[in-house]
Amino acid sequence: MIYVCTHANNNASTVGLLLWKVRRVFTAFPREYHLLVADDGSSDATREVLDLYQRVLPVTVLRSETARGYAAYLDLLLRDALRRTDRPKRDCAITIRPDFSVRADALPDFVRRIESGADLVVGESVDGDRSLARRFVRRRAGWLLRPGVRVPGVRDFVSGCFAVRLSTLRACLRTRDSLLDTDGWSANAELIARMAAEARQISVLTLPPGPLATDAAPGAITLALALYRTGRRLQIPAPAAPIERAS
Repeated sequence: MIYVCTHANNNASTVGLLLWKVRRVFTAFPREYHLLVADDGSSDATREVLDLYQRVLPVTVLRSETARGYAAYLDLLLRDALRRTDRPKRDCAITIRPDFSVRADALPDFVRRIESGADLVVGESVDGDRSLARRFVRRRAGWLLRPGVRVPGVRDFVSGCFAVRLSTLRACLRTRDSLLDTDGWSANAELIARMAAEARQISVLTLPPGPLATDAAPGAITLALALYRTGRRLQIPAPAAPIERAS
């Protein structure tokens, strides 16, 4: 089973189309899949859109009336995938943003890498960010995250798009009550580092730019400060597994 996870907060204009595109992807690339969507206190028509798609697609919606934040729901979505699986060594979870900053067409590439033996597949999409200043910060995220977060070979820590084998995710929770100590886009960097530390094989994919920019993206200075503080707050062991890059 492939669990496709996305966090929505006032994304009524895009989240339904994303779900439909995921359906089309897995129609052309037949795999068993389930959509897990967090409706994080949306005040627009996101609820109505998701209710409509629940009638026709394999979708589970995790919902709160008040916003809990990206990291809280990322943790919840991944835990829900782990709770559902009965084959964690085979099954995986893939995260994707609801705003088309990454194309749904990229999902088969993640699945192929998992099926070829990768435990973690990190998607890189720096060139899809329309902000020149933010692209600059994202390209230097590895430096900003030192010394506490180090994953040599990964160049984009905040795309929000990755695939993880659920047995690897389970290993991350052996000694932790929560997957994440940070919030916002920095949570992506923390989670990549924690999963990489448990993975036996890591792959990196360069993703084509999506058609839309990320409306909820922080400014370049805000992102740089968040990454800098994360690197000094956390102490996560660097991965022992080699990292394979694929375009």
